Amino acid sequence: MNAMQTLSDFAANFQHMTVLVVGDVMIDRYLRGTVNRISPEAPVPVLEYLQSEDRPGGAANVALNIRALGATPILCSIIGADQDGRAFLELLPQSGISDKGIVQSNVRQTTVKTRVMAGSQHLLRVDREDRHPLSAEEEQEFLTRTTGLINRVRPDAILFQDYNKGVLTPRVIETLIAEARKAGIPTAADPKKENFLRYRHITLFKPNLKEIRESLSASIVPEIHSLLDACNQLRAHLKHDISLVTLSEKGLFVETRDEHELIPALPRTITDVCGAGDTVISVATLALAAGMPIRDIAEVANMAGGQVCEKAGVVSIDLPQLLKEYDAWLSQ
Repeated sequence: MNAMQTLSDFAANFQHMTVLVVGDVMIDRYLRGTVNRISPEAPVPVLEYLQSEDRPGGAANVALNIRALGATPILCSIIGADQDGRAFLELLPQSGISDKGIVQSNVRQTTVKTRVMAGSQHLLRVDREDRHPLSAEEEQEFLTRTTGLINRVRPDAILFQDYNKGVLTPRVIETLIAEARKAGIPTAADPKKENFLRYRHITLFKPNLKEIRESLSASIVPEIHSLLDACNQLRAHLKHDISLVTLSEKGLFVETRDEHELIPALPRTITDVCGAGDTVISVATLALAAGMPIRDIAEVANMAGGQVCEKAGVVSIDLPQLLKEYDAWLSQ
């Protein structure tokens, strides 16, 4: 990043940008209480219930991060026409997110991840979900809604957030990437194993190390030569532009046809890694759409992902904190 354009300069452009966020949404539900004893019925803690809280999760958490960065997210997904679906829709306006890209299905249930928390201690998670792919009818209705939004809004970027719950089918992925390429819109994907190699011609591909190992069936280690070889294999399949591989405590690896670098993680007090990938892809996508240089995209996304790991639960990025930390890092 040159001296004429700082992170603050690029961030100032975010408020004029719109990102279409496509993928699996859910409710992140928190049951909070205190633990003071072990159950006499089994060797498990007894949680004395205090309160519950629902937050938009999955791709909706990506939309929250896009909103927290100052841009306008348009969230596109399918939920159930059920009680939790209604609860999810009620969460969106409270978070400043439109529901115009949400389709309701009478044959699917809304995904809910319930986390049982004692203070900041995560005791248990209970998932209720459908994971089967969209039916042909659901797929067509969803594509009609989403392509219509692309043509009307002309977003600055399209972000695919895959949680393997069935929304991102091969047809959905391929159709929307083709629409984006036709319109000259950059695309980014945070993939899962099921359709890992379906994101052909994506602009930015952000897997983690575990996903690359599983999908390429290769023994890949978090070292430059091994990661570079893996990214070359990915490019042979996907024909994409940028690889951004998250490496947990090892940091992040960025690779294009012309450059590559392993960026170490900054020292952190890790509290909870939930949602870190959502933050990384959100920051990277907006930075890409704003024209930030590739290495700087990786640096700021790596920093943002580390920041949210210092907080309990799934939380959005704090832009003022990110700007402050980035400026401090530059001045070192």
